[in-house]
Amino acid sequence: MTRQEIFDKLKDILLLTDDRNRDEISECTESANLMTDLGFSSVTMLYMVIAIEEEFGIRFDDSVGAADFETLGDVISYIEKKLP
Repeated sequence: MTRQEIFDKLKDILLLTDDRNRDEISECTESANLMTDLGFSSVTMLYMVIAIEEEFGIRFDDSVGAADFETLGDVISYIEKKLP
């Protein structure tokens, strides 16, 4: 799976997770900050992690928390590392 494919799926997940910020999510780039640019709360981050695990068939390490991901690019890089 390419980085762009992961990014596109991630945007779909984000739209399902937080539909209040549809415009920001639809127009975002990998450099978008999850908290400041997209307005994600810790609860939204938790929902995002659960949806990512289900969509990509991966598990986030127990030591990884929402604070480990500042941008969408950080999340994409993590998913890339976890994919077989």
